[in-house]
Amino acid sequence: MPTIKKNNYYYALGRRKSAVARVRLSSGKGLMVVNEKPLSEYLGGSTSLQAKALSPFSILEIESGKFNLSVKIAGGGQSSQSEAVALGIAKALASLNEDYRGSLKRAGLLGRDPRAKERKKFGLRSARKKRQFTKR
Repeated sequence: MPTIKKNNYYYALGRRKSAVARVRLSSGKGLMVVNEKPLSEYLGGSTSLQAKALSPFSILEIESGKFNLSVKIAGGGQSSQSEAVALGIAKALASLNEDYRGSLKRAGLLGRDPRAKERKKFGLRSARKKRQFTKR
């Protein structure tokens, strides 16, 4: 386990749909702050969203209590925000130690999910829905 020097941190950016998470990972006592609030309070007490956001630590079998986590999130809903945080944490851990990269890649945590809402097209009701046909 590589150590992070005091006042040093690893930065990574995670994106999902329209959510953007800027993650700073530093050594510490497990303080996890998202937009100036504790992680559990920010995600509304949902344990599944917290588990999704902290999945890189569980996959690598690292205690999340060894790192301080500071995250700034903008855009998207809670689910896409938690996935953006997971991508940001995974990228920061990969830059911390290159040995983590392989297992994070196999778990599918280092790839960005490009799916996003499709735009509405001119002349249609929505992105793909056509006008209703009337015979008379």
